[in-house]
Amino acid sequence: MRSHLLNDTTAERYRRSVTEGIERVAAKLAATDRPFTGVSVDDLAPAIDAIDLDRPLHDTTAVLDELEDVYLRDAVYFHHPRYLAHLNCPVVIPAVVGEAVLSAVNSSLDTWDQSAGGTLIERKLVDWTAARIGLGPAADGVFTSGGSQSNLQALLLAREETKADSLAKLRVFASEVSHFSVKKSAKLLGLGPDAVVTIPVDHDKRLQTVALAHELERCTRDGLVPMAVVATAGTTDFGSIDPLPEIAGLCEHYDTWMHVDAAYGCGLLASVKYRDRIDGIERADSVTVDYHKSFFQPVSSSAVLVRDAATLRHATYHAEYLNPRRMVQERIPNQVDKSLQTTRRFDALKLWMTLRTMGADGIGQLFDEVCDLAAAGWRLLAADPRFDVVVEPSLSTLVFRHIPAAPTDPAEIDRANLYARKALFASGDAVVAGTKVQGRHYLKFTLLNPETTTEDIAAVLDLIAGHAEQYLGDSLDRAS
Repeated sequence: MRSHLLNDTTAERYRRSVTEGIERVAAKLAATDRPFTGVSVDDLAPAIDAIDLDRPLHDTTAVLDELEDVYLRDAVYFHHPRYLAHLNCPVVIPAVVGEAVLSAVNSSLDTWDQSAGGTLIERKLVDWTAARIGLGPAADGVFTSGGSQSNLQALLLAREETKADSLAKLRVFASEVSHFSVKKSAKLLGLGPDAVVTIPVDHDKRLQTVALAHELERCTRDGLVPMAVVATAGTTDFGSIDPLPEIAGLCEHYDTWMHVDAAYGCGLLASVKYRDRIDGIERADSVTVDYHKSFFQPVSSSAVLVRDAATLRHATYHAEYLNPRRMVQERIPNQVDKSLQTTRRFDALKLWMTLRTMGADGIGQLFDEVCDLAAAGWRLLAADPRFDVVVEPSLSTLVFRHIPAAPTDPAEIDRANLYARKALFASGDAVVAGTKVQGRHYLKFTLLNPETTTEDIAAVLDLIAGHAEQYLGDSLDRAS
C-alpha cells in the first residue's frame, strides 16, 4: 500500500496517474455538447449505492472507468455556455494548474512552519485585494472557505467591537434580499431571533437608505445597539448593488460597523469598465470577496478583508503546540492567528497563478463581458412580450418569467414557470435557476461565462417558452 503514497519513490506513478485523470477530464470537456445529461436521482443513485467501498479496485484506470459512469458522464458542467443557473463560473486554466500544485504539495496555511512561502503569497494577495478596495494602510484579511464564512467572521468582529453588555441588545441591518448567511451568522453568534432587522428595497432591489436611517434611529431610541449594517454589492437573486456611499454615511453617523458583502460583485474590483459601480466600498470596515464567483477561480477561493488589522484579534487564540504567543514577538507570521479555520488549503495559489499569468485586467475584461452580456439579455427580455423581466442588471443576473398571451391565473403561471425550469433541466439542454419575487415564481439567468452569447440566451428563452406553453396547453386539456 505504500506504493500509493506520494513521495520521491512514487513521483513517476504520480505523473502517470494524474496525467490519465487530466486526459479523461480534457476529453470530456472537449466532447460535452450540453451542460447536463438530464439524469435523475432515481437513475443515478442505484449505481452509486451498488459500489462496495470495502472492495477497492486497486487500479487507477479501473477507478477512472467507474468514475466516468457515476460522476463524469452526468456532472453539471459550468463551462458550457448554456449553464445559466447559479453563481458558478467557468474556471481559468492558470487557476486549475494552481489547484494541481497545491493539492500535491498539500501545504496547510495555518502556520508558517507548515507553509512558508504560501503564507507570504496569501498575505500578498490579501494586501493586493485590500488595496483594490481602498481600505487603507492598516488593512488586513485572510482567505476563507467562502462568502458565508467571510460574513460570519466579519459579523463576529463587529459583535466584539461593540463591547455591548448584552447580546440581546445587538441589531444587524440588512436588506430583504441580502444573503441568507447574515441571519445564519447572527444565530451562530448567539444573537436573538430579532437581531437581524430587514430593510426594504427599492424598485432596483437596492436597500432603501431612508428606511435604514429610520430603523437606526429607532434602534438607538429604544436603547438597543446597532452592531452592523450589511450592504450587498451583488445580491444573489438580482445582482443589485446597495447605495454604498449613503450607507457608509449612516454607519459613520451611528458609529456602526459597515460590512459589504461583495461575494458576487468583487469582480468589479478588476473591472476595466464598471469599477465605479462599487464606489463607497472603500469606506467599509469589512468586505467579503468570493474569487470563485467573479474572478473565475475554482471552488473554493474567498477572503474577508478588514480596514483595521487590529480587529482580527477577536479571532485569535494561541496553542502551545501550534502558534504560541512567543511567535508574535519573534515576528513569525501565522495565518491561524486571524482565521476561524485551523487546517486550511493554500487556495490563494490559484489566484496567484491567475494574476501572474493573466493580470488583473485580464480577469476584469472577462467579468466586463458577462456584465455586457446581461445588459444585452435584458434588452432581449424587455422587448419580448412572452416574458416579464424584473430589473435592469447591475452585474450579470436576469430575473424573469414567462407570461402567456391569454389572461391566466397567476398560480397557473407560477406552475408553468416551475415546470419549464424542471423540464429544461431534465432535457439537459440548459440549466437555469429560480427564485420568488413578491411570492411569485420567477426564473433566473446568472451569466458568468464569457462564451455565452445572445444567441444562446435567445435559444434558451425559446426553450423556456415552449415548455411553459406546453404545460399551459396540457393544463387546458386536462381542465376541459
